[in-house]
Amino acid sequence: MATADMKKTACVTGGNGYIASALIKMLLEKGYAVKTTVRNPDDKEKNSHLEGLKELGHLEVFRADLDNEGSFDEAIAGCDYAFLLAAPVNYTAKNPEKELIEPGVKGTLNVLRSCVKAGTVKRVILTSSTAAISSRPLQGYGHVLDEESWSDVEYLTAKRTGLWAYPVSKVLLEKAASKFAQEHDISLVTLCPSVTVGEAPDRQVYTTVPAILSLLSGDEAELRVLKGIERASGSVPLVHVEDVCRAEIFVAEEEAAAGRYICCSLDTTIVEMARFLAKKYPQYNVNTNISGDLLEEPIALLPSAKLTREGFEFKYRTLDHIYDDMVEYGKTLGILPS
Repeated sequence: MATADMKKTACVTGGNGYIASALIKMLLEKGYAVKTTVRNPDDKEKNSHLEGLKELGHLEVFRADLDNEGSFDEAIAGCDYAFLLAAPVNYTAKNPEKELIEPGVKGTLNVLRSCVKAGTVKRVILTSSTAAISSRPLQGYGHVLDEESWSDVEYLTAKRTGLWAYPVSKVLLEKAASKFAQEHDISLVTLCPSVTVGEAPDRQVYTTVPAILSLLSGDEAELRVLKGIERASGSVPLVHVEDVCRAEIFVAEEEAAAGRYICCSLDTTIVEMARFLAKKYPQYNVNTNISGDLLEEPIALLPSAKLTREGFEFKYRTLDHIYDDMVEYGKTLGILPS
């Protein structure tokens, strides 16, 4: 075990987010000293999981707000790595430009400015989304998208349907971050996870987890969200949160890592998921005759070829494996009956 003064230090922004909470846990378990930011450290309920994580290692919690330039300075000072996970998540914003898109870009640049000031950060890992890759008009089946693919901002902005502002915000903040990193000689790597599922320390339910469990829970509103994901992505691209965190650390520590990385372990469809779940969990009476315009097979595929080519291996590669702990997590959260 490294001595305390040899420990690497990582800053994880947005510590009470879903992926962020799981990443903090993994970094602490690997012996990192971790500094994290939340908007309101005094909110005991929202931050209770962070208190629990302090038992695993050295964890400090700082107050920071994406809107305020300089508010990340203290948290990032002295850090070797900065993992940018804080981002506005208001999907139902009345004014998406002002509430989601502009704050996303501005906030990312504010954190990057703090990284420049710190002068110690070896690498910045920006967490984006495959929504920045696959939201575009595609005809026919089996389009293989890679890191060179970008969601079509003009098309999305013109149509303004569904969750259009989310992919737009991710594309614009990625491009702004990349430009800033080049201008300031920052080593920036971007991870684009697909729909992320699995258990995390944060117990608040505002992620994709209820949507992915909707076929078991029978929650029609969450099933509509799942249909929206399939329509927007051309599939239901899944990845386990543990694999996302392992990939975050992999691209941070791998010196040769550069550019964007898709992080997706399988592309499926609602039809395929329903058939699988009906067979595996007969006690939930899964409806396999779902109405609506559903895909028989994925239109778009999001392989993580670049990530695996550089030596990363996924642990969760099948629906079977992914749903194993999802069901237990769903019971813990009260989404599924225990």
